[in-house]
Amino acid sequence: MQAPRVVDLAEKLSRFERHWTPHRIATFDQHQLVLAKVQGEFVWHEHADHDEVFLPIRGTLWIDFEGKPSLAVEPGQVLVVPAGTPHRPRTQPGEEVHLLLIDPLTVRHTGDVDSERTVDEYPEI
Repeated sequence: MQAPRVVDLAEKLSRFERHWTPHRIATFDQHQLVLAKVQGEFVWHEHADHDEVFLPIRGTLWIDFEGKPSLAVEPGQVLVVPAGTPHRPRTQPGEEVHLLLIDPLTVRHTGDVDSERTVDEYPEI
């Protein structure tokens, strides 16, 4: 059994600079807590078998949906994108957003899309 521990999000975020690369900070019940820094537009994708949870820590995250209005997610808010929903995370031009995501351990952050941004193994920090 692993001992309980406090994770300092600001300290973990200070350990990397690369945008759109998820970094695992904890695991629980076949899920993972992931930090990412994002800027610009990500790829359109979907996750057929699970919901995706976005929690901005700093900055405003925008999520675009096919045929529906985009949603802005502010720090202190959470957005759950239902399984099978095509979406594209993005930021306003020049803004860097820091995110906490909650995903199954088996998730690919680009869903079924192969992209130059696809990361098969998340670095653990």
